[in-house]
Amino acid sequence: MITIVDYQMGNLRSVQKAIERVGGQAKITSDPSEIAAAEKLILPGVGAFGDAMDEINRRGLADPIRQFVDAGRPFLGICLGLQLLFERGFEHGEHKGLGILAGDVVRFDLAEDLKVPHMGWNTVTPKPNADGQVAPIISDVDQTHHFYFVHSYFVRPTDPSVVALSCDYGGEFCAMVWRENLFATQFHPEKSQANGLKLLGAFNDLPIETTVS
Repeated sequence: MITIVDYQMGNLRSVQKAIERVGGQAKITSDPSEIAAAEKLILPGVGAFGDAMDEINRRGLADPIRQFVDAGRPFLGICLGLQLLFERGFEHGEHKGLGILAGDVVRFDLAEDLKVPHMGWNTVTPKPNADGQVAPIISDVDQTHHFYFVHSYFVRPTDPSVVALSCDYGGEFCAMVWRENLFATQFHPEKSQANGLKLLGAFNDLPIETTVS
């Protein structure tokens, strides 16, 4: 069973339906105890960084999310759910994130011919880790694969080794992170048709205790 975190800022039902399409089961909850005890967890998100953190803190979800990640079970962040993992976001001021990963969330600063938000289909480039491994949920992804993006801000990790996929939009940016049991994408796999469903299917198939690498 995959648990989807409800903090009123995500397209929860579309993520749930995508998991069901790949043969998984998913429930949506805002109960802190269910989140901390989940077998697998997805943190989706659409909206502003500061508003999202305010709602997560108001519902008492920050510590359960951190506890879940620390427990070594599979975690997937999607779009804003990736950005919230970092220490600071700079959307309409400076806001404190979950602090699970070191780094900031910053706005695109692009040439006038490139629109912000970055919206639509784009390709990604895998970034193997020091051992030459790619994240297990993207083992078959290459530079021909397109994914769907909608965002004005992107993550800037302090540790570049956590970057699992990069993307180019007026310059290279982080499209996915991977650290041990933690995976998070800037793109929306639930909107990325066959490629996104493959990623979600691979996440669904992960063992509950993810191997630390």
